[in-house]
Amino acid sequence: MRLLVTGSSGHLGEGLVRVLRAEGHTVVGLDLLESAHTDFVGSVTDRMVVAAAVEGADAVIHTATLHQPHIASHHTQAFIDTNISGTATLLEAAVEAGVGGFVFVSTTSAFGMALVPAPEAPAAWITEDVTPIPRNIYGVTKVAAEDLCQLAHREWDLACVVVRVSRFFPEDDDHDDTRERYVSENAKVNELLFRRVDLADAVSACQAAIHRAPSIGFRRYVISATTPFDRRDVLDLRRDAPGVVRRYFPDFETVYALHGWKMFPTVDRVYANAKARQELGWEPIYDFAWALGRLRAGQHPISDLARTVGKKGYHSPPLGAHNPC
Repeated sequence: MRLLVTGSSGHLGEGLVRVLRAEGHTVVGLDLLESAHTDFVGSVTDRMVVAAAVEGADAVIHTATLHQPHIASHHTQAFIDTNISGTATLLEAAVEAGVGGFVFVSTTSAFGMALVPAPEAPAAWITEDVTPIPRNIYGVTKVAAEDLCQLAHREWDLACVVVRVSRFFPEDDDHDDTRERYVSENAKVNELLFRRVDLADAVSACQAAIHRAPSIGFRRYVISATTPFDRRDVLDLRRDAPGVVRRYFPDFETVYALHGWKMFPTVDRVYANAKARQELGWEPIYDFAWALGRLRAGQHPISDLARTVGKKGYHSPPLGAHNPC
């Protein structure tokens, strides 16, 4: 296949380009930043650049975006330009080029305030049936872009799959309290229980979505590591998360103690990926059980791909009007 990957200098974009090229696909990368994984340097809002990049493509995987951390460094208009206008430009170019499938990489942050239960309420169980309530310009623009994909399917019959991907960045947490209380790797392994996905599994989800897009037409999916929890755990997770984890992994505290780690005292939401696994045929690998096994063996609890791509940083000043993913 010939594939266009936008945001090819970013975390997920680079991961996709690496994996897809290794599998023998012809991959064209588009990004604002030059890199070994980028063929077209330019903005997704530039119609001429986008048209040239998408020419001859069988499918598009659109990862380029302004992310939540960019709220501190970019104006509202930059989010609208990149996340909404850029997606519209890509969708139109994909239709004109006769592309067979389009995957839009959205975010579980789109759920927004739906992720914040009342103080004494159970943890929120998040599936595709939960209605997003965006809390900031990032969420607003990602939901709007999702709707543009749905419109493109309805009006132009473009097969579009939206993958709402949970956290996968290797950078330190953007909350001061979490950075102060937990070493970075500890926090990230904890999150694999309920709100994180390894980069390698995010890549495989996009691959699965591209293959299934023509038969699906349009649909949205939650992409996160497979949680060991079920709905019966949501009240206990809010009250005593370590106790719930102990039921599923009796030795986790022993393993954690070897590293000086600790579990979060409470969990406020759980992302459930059952629909994505069933309908996309997606088979995520890097969950909490896998990471715990790696820790027992004295190995890194992240995939080789995530380690290879590494950190890129998200708090630098904007490059002109936009910043790539």
